[in-house]
Amino acid sequence: MSRRWLQVRVRARADADLSSMSVEGLVEGLLALGGRAAEERDGWYMTAVEEPSDLEAFVVRARSTLADLTGSDAIDLEVEWRNHEDWAETWKRGLAPRWVTARILVRPSWTSAPAEVPAVEIVLDPGMAFGTAEHGTTRGCLRLLDGVVQSGDRVLDVGSGSGILAIAAVLLGASEVIAIEADTLACEALRENLEHNGVVDRVRCVEAMVGPADLIRMGPVSGVVANIESGPLTRLMEGFAGALPSGGWLILSGILEHEWPTLRAEAERRGFGLQEVDADGEWRSALFERGA
Repeated sequence: MSRRWLQVRVRARADADLSSMSVEGLVEGLLALGGRAAEERDGWYMTAVEEPSDLEAFVVRARSTLADLTGSDAIDLEVEWRNHEDWAETWKRGLAPRWVTARILVRPSWTSAPAEVPAVEIVLDPGMAFGTAEHGTTRGCLRLLDGVVQSGDRVLDVGSGSGILAIAAVLLGASEVIAIEADTLACEALRENLEHNGVVDRVRCVEAMVGPADLIRMGPVSGVVANIESGPLTRLMEGFAGALPSGGWLILSGILEHEWPTLRAEAERRGFGLQEVDADGEWRSALFERGA
């Protein structure tokens, strides 16, 4: 494991023509550069990547990649070294047990259990993985899962990260969850969180970057939850449709408010009917049902 990480921040420059720039390309660019997840804060999109062997060459490649994916070079780019220990401790500051629904409590592993015993308690240490109840997309998925998972369901969790959604699905009654995650460090955190929550026997980890055909081969399943970004969601839509039978449920998240109309149209084109939308700030999470 690296002793330090490179924090990368990008945003459209003040003089950028946003009508011609693909802002979504900023997120895709950060992931293409090795980021595990992208966070938006005050107009900047941020991630952390493993220490590059040549910082100057990395910055040159980053600018080129971002320009290709956004269609513009009017991009501010900043990098900053962060010690691994400092980066890890940042996750812990300010995190406390959080009730997401009337029966789901997410509790960081370093905090004490509350006096009130929850029906569903998820004990979590995200480590280097994305997935805490502090992000609107994760909360949206948890709220939607709480209303749709049935006893005995078989579920795909695409882009599992810390495993929070896979764990929630099992604790809500799913008999099996296939947790798909491409990042090695995230998979390490995921497996540790499965141990913490006693669900190792019901969650199968698949460390891979998957495409539509892979998802179809993993089906049929009762439901799919995918909290990633709108670009990958769109590319995987054929796979979601092929993995689900008629009446199967699909939860999609990682969708910004302005991306929602296009993403909804693509899901409906694939035969999904909208059942519910969860709005959390600028983020949208949605529950769909597979049509006949």
